[in-house]
Amino acid sequence: MPKMKTKSSCKKRFKITASGKVLSAAAGKRHGMIKRSNKFIRDARGTMVLSDPDARIVKKFMPNSH
Repeated sequence: MPKMKTKSSCKKRFKITASGKVLSAAAGKRHGMIKRSNKFIRDARGTMVLSDPDARIVKKFMPNSH
């Protein structure tokens, strides 16, 4: 039986915490920062925890992460 493989795209975009939550970077920060408010730019800094329904999808693509 072949091994389960991790999706390369998920491996680059997401990180699983020790408690099993999924961290990801904020969306909407690649370009067009001039039209964004300072509050949006400040709040979208760093990483954030994905909601449970989204995390479930990501974990399906990362079978070896937990």
